[in-house]
Amino acid sequence: MTSSPQGPEVDATPRPLPARIKLRGTHVELEPLHRRHAEELWQAAQGADDSWTYLAAGPFATEAAMTSYVAEFASQHDPMVWAIRPVATGVVSGWLSLMDIQPRNAAIEIGHIWFAPRMQRTRAGTEAIYLLARLAMDDLGYRRLVWKCNALNAPSVRSALRLGFVPEGTHRAAIVTRGRRRDTAWFSILADEWPRCRDAMRQWLDATNFAPDGTAKRGLAEIRG
Repeated sequence: MTSSPQGPEVDATPRPLPARIKLRGTHVELEPLHRRHAEELWQAAQGADDSWTYLAAGPFATEAAMTSYVAEFASQHDPMVWAIRPVATGVVSGWLSLMDIQPRNAAIEIGHIWFAPRMQRTRAGTEAIYLLARLAMDDLGYRRLVWKCNALNAPSVRSALRLGFVPEGTHRAAIVTRGRRRDTAWFSILADEWPRCRDAMRQWLDATNFAPDGTAKRGLAEIRG
């Protein structure tokens, strides 16, 4: 036996791949992305050019261009993409995905997130992320949930920290996007950290946490303690 330090033993059983299924919450439904969502997404994207700044695609010049992108995006298995339909409006207003899926390493990423302005800073937006995280960590048993973003994307960095992701550092000059150097900020939630994050999200989303005007009484970080 070696005397050199080694990491802890883990359950090395490969995790299942996510299925292309609908996920339902209280405030939002996630539907596997399909070409038929393109018209609603096109409408949601009007006047929202700034929302694409840190994504590799968009804004789209025409509905046909967005439809072509959505059709190709929806055909992939990694990333596996869901359209977001808030219950309050019934109108698809964004998408998000599970990606960089590594069953043997029990690692998976939530990414390719695009929220139309009407989705941003809403219970529906938080619940959409919660539903995918719960699928990955509870239903499929992944050990590592990853969040990555452009290090200059301050709203995404704030979202990661708000949700309980732990900073892991910055990969300098990691990729080139839109002809520009991108430094990538990395975050993660591990299996032993997930229950605390999950329970805080549940408590934050609960109706009792909101005043009649829709304002949250307690923030996620406050609930986690």
